[in-house]
Amino acid sequence: MSDVVYDYCGGLYINLTNRCPCACEFCIKNFTDNLGSADSLFLDKEPTVDEVMEEIGQWNMDDYDEVVFCGYGEPTQRLPELLEIAGKVKKEYDNKRIRINTIGLADMIWQEETTPKLEGLIDSVNVSMNEADAEKFEELCHPIYGQEAYDAMLKYIADVKKYVPEVSTSVVGVISQDSIEKCRQKAEELGVRFRVR
Repeated sequence: MSDVVYDYCGGLYINLTNRCPCACEFCIKNFTDNLGSADSLFLDKEPTVDEVMEEIGQWNMDDYDEVVFCGYGEPTQRLPELLEIAGKVKKEYDNKRIRINTIGLADMIWQEETTPKLEGLIDSVNVSMNEADAEKFEELCHPIYGQEAYDAMLKYIADVKKYVPEVSTSVVGVISQDSIEKCRQKAEELGVRFRVR
């Protein structure tokens, strides 16, 4: 049985999909199929909204400060379902804080501006920047959109700030120190928080 809802680092995580427009070389799903309380995050099938809500109901929500959309895929691949679940969680669990961990390519996935849809539903977005320029990003993350993905991701970060109270970026520690510092500078220019994970 695959885990759709799981406990990780004090948050309640929702695993909506294993699909992703990138194939990052460092992706944890290349190395293990479990994380936190999850036995397996490889989904046999993508869960429905009702199935996700049913699983959430089996947890004591008072134990968690936030609900996080992050699994073994890019959560915005299922943006309509994500937003519907977020709305239900907000309504049923006293305006619980909600975060999305994303590669920042939702606009490319859906071929439209998606950030306005997050307003009032999502409290925090963390975008995985992961490299300092388009060429290095393509080499490390292998986006299906090629090098255009990098500028699209940076635009997403700038846009999502208009609709979500807390926006941050992160990079993986496997990249060079020079790249990390360049990414830190980009985050500062965009006016968002930055961390190395």
